[in-house]
Amino acid sequence: MLETVKNAFRIKDIRKKLFFTLLMLVVIRLGSQLPVPGTDRGYFAQWFAKQNGDFSGFLNAFTGGSFENMSLFALNITPYITSSIIMQLLTIAIPKLEEMQKDGEDGRKKIASITRYVTVGLALFESTAMAIGFGRQGLLQEYNALNVITVIAALTAGSAFLMWIGEQITEHGVGNGISIVLTINIVASMPQDFTSLFEQFVKGKSFATGALAFVIIIAIVLGTILLTVILNGGERRIPVSYAKKIQGRKTYGGQSSNIPLKVNTAGVIPIIFASSIMQLPIVISSFFTVKSQGFAKFIQVMSSSYWFKPSDLFPTIGALIYIVLVIFFAYFYTSITFNPLEVADNMKKQGGFIPGIRPGKPTSEYLTKILNYIIFIGAIGLLIVALVPIVCNGLFGASVSFGGTSLIIVVSVILETLKQVESQMLVRNYKGFLSE
Repeated sequence: MLETVKNAFRIKDIRKKLFFTLLMLVVIRLGSQLPVPGTDRGYFAQWFAKQNGDFSGFLNAFTGGSFENMSLFALNITPYITSSIIMQLLTIAIPKLEEMQKDGEDGRKKIASITRYVTVGLALFESTAMAIGFGRQGLLQEYNALNVITVIAALTAGSAFLMWIGEQITEHGVGNGISIVLTINIVASMPQDFTSLFEQFVKGKSFATGALAFVIIIAIVLGTILLTVILNGGERRIPVSYAKKIQGRKTYGGQSSNIPLKVNTAGVIPIIFASSIMQLPIVISSFFTVKSQGFAKFIQVMSSSYWFKPSDLFPTIGALIYIVLVIFFAYFYTSITFNPLEVADNMKKQGGFIPGIRPGKPTSEYLTKILNYIIFIGAIGLLIVALVPIVCNGLFGASVSFGGTSLIIVVSVILETLKQVESQMLVRNYKGFLSE
């Protein structure tokens, strides 16, 4: 990894892209510190501290602390992520959008343009809800129309600007810009989390106790990262052979290939979907004061910050709901992004077949069987990565803003970015060889 980065800085074109990316990341972090005009940041910090751990941790991790600080980037790129998921689902449901996606580069540009408009619309809706809802409770220094409009304009513009920065990084920098923006937000909160863990479990303890706690923390973090790397790169390769065709004096086909089925086919989407559903009642309840004991228990069940606590194991029922949701969305998302029947038909048209499996429906059934098997393995791996921080929080009170979801995103983005850098270096070497 370090050797790849070192070699990349030796190449002028890639070095420019790396410096451009770093400059954009500095701009993002500076924008995350600029306050929204007319707001009382102290009030919002107090309100935020009263919320339960998983709600605040989720927002902190994805916005790099911007939401808690009520900065210009408080909404960050969460509206873009939401709009991208919506468009991806609509592309499957609406035939016209599906045709547009298959219409080459022009179709993809049109979908990207629609995604931008949806992002701005979501940002406008969310900022309006925040300005009016929180403004009446004390977020605004003075609740009037001018301040409300100012907050709406600032938050919407901040989200749109971050979306633009992400696109600029994709075009002029290295890696996927939106993913890199999300990654830098998550990484920005990690030093504070590790400092909190150090002060809670190591500082002030005896040498033996502190050293043991330090080793355990490092082992858990490294083990989780290692599992994430394995999960991200794991795949099942289905061998495919192509029959020989003779046309005139030429022979076509006869090669062997494979269909790579990723173990973690759906990526981090199942965890995001499951977490969003679990947190929806919590977010809604934060705007209201409900004194019902039964409703309070329900909120505890839905909140991961109450799970696995030895003093009260009842809320841990929520962990079972969470597990079911993650597995369900792993299968659901894969079913709408990978069609075994379509793959089998394309293979049959091109004269391809899986050794020992007849073309057509038997091939489709075989792919479905293999896919169902590896999806379950991938979902279990996702659950292990996601639940490790939650279990540690419940048993030992080791609360951190980054969790399994954040680690999967960070590791995946870093590996993907390094692959892109290596491919650009490879292309440059080929160009140099051809020019000589």
